[in-house]
Amino acid sequence: MSDVGSDEFDDERSKLGGTYRFKNGARYVGDYYQNMKHGQGTFSYPDGSKYEGSWVEDLRQGHGFYTYPNGDTYDGEWLHHMRHGQGIYHYHKTGSKYKGSWVNGKMESAGEYIHSNSRYKGNFVNNNPCGPGKYVFDVGCEQHGEYHQAEQGRAEGEWGELASTTVLKWIPKCVTGLTLWTPGEHTSGGEKETASAEN
Repeated sequence: MSDVGSDEFDDERSKLGGTYRFKNGARYVGDYYQNMKHGQGTFSYPDGSKYEGSWVEDLRQGHGFYTYPNGDTYDGEWLHHMRHGQGIYHYHKTGSKYKGSWVNGKMESAGEYIHSNSRYKGNFVNNNPCGPGKYVFDVGCEQHGEYHQAEQGRAEGEWGELASTTVLKWIPKCVTGLTLWTPGEHTSGGEKETASAEN
C-alpha cells in the first residue's frame, strides 16, 4: 500500500476553522493550520483593537483591516505582523489619513497626507515627509517645495544614552495652479515664487 494519499489527508485534517478564546480576553475566529492562525480570520484584542484579514503562521500577513483602541484604522498590506506595502491609515481624531507605501511598519517612499481641505504629496522617510513635495489646496492652487530634516540638539536620556530630536522644516519654492506634478519633476510655467521660509 502507498503513502501518497495519507500526506494529503493529514494536510486536510490539520486545516481547521473555529473560535479560540484566550485567558486574557482575546478571541480569534477563523482558519487554523497546524495549530497556528493561517488563512482568513478575525482577532479581537483585550484592549479593544481588532484585526480582520489574512494570517500566515500566526502573523498578520497579506491584506487586512486593523482597528486601533483610539478609533484609528489601517486598511492595507501586512508582512510579519507589520504594515508593509500599500495601505491607508485613517486618524480618527482629526479625520486625516495617510495613503501610500509602508516598509516595516513605517511610512516610506511615495505617499500623501489627506486633510479636510488640503493634501500633501511627496516622499516619506521613517514616518516623516522628506525631500520634494507639494501641498494641494481645495481652493485650486498648489505650493511646491521641500521638506528638510534638521537635528535639534542632543540631550542625555534617562539611561545615559544620547537622544536627538528631529525637526521638519518646509521650504516653499513656488505656487502654481493645479498640476499633475510628481516628486522629482521640475515645476511647470506660470508659477509664482514665494518667499523662503528659512528665517
